[in-house]
Amino acid sequence: MIKINLIPYHEKEKKENLIRQIVIAAGSFILFILCLIAVQIYLSSQVKNLETNLADAKQTLKVLDAKVGDLDKFKRQKAELELKLGVIGILEENRLVPVKFFDELAMLVPSKSIWLTKIAQEGGSLTIEGVGRDNIAAADFMKTVENFPPIQSVDLVSS
Repeated sequence: MIKINLIPYHEKEKKENLIRQIVIAAGSFILFILCLIAVQIYLSSQVKNLETNLADAKQTLKVLDAKVGDLDKFKRQKAELELKLGVIGILEENRLVPVKFFDELAMLVPSKSIWLTKIAQEGGSLTIEGVGRDNIAAADFMKTVENFPPIQSVDLVSS
């Protein structure tokens, strides 16, 4: 049997082209949607990784802040100890000064003519009370004390 095609040749071609274009457009659209889904999944995983990194960084920051706090505490303690050591050093240097001063002052006192009864220090002044055999012994003692380097001036309050 003979078949006769009643559809014109161009119309059949147009239909095939239209179907082909629809298939290509639908395939492209599906491919585009799949690409968008892949990008979305990739970006979601990146966001999760960044959030995890951020949480880890915050935890590390807390630990480091605690260590910095401890370090600051140790620095303050070190500064306090250095200050105390400085004071101890000054006290150690000056601890023998009064002993030497009074030892040298005792050497200045004539043993048979002057007897000291009281020595007192207030601020920068030194008060010496005592008894002398006579006024000449008291005057000689005053001159000797006045020539003593740590003493700047000597005043007689009463005789």
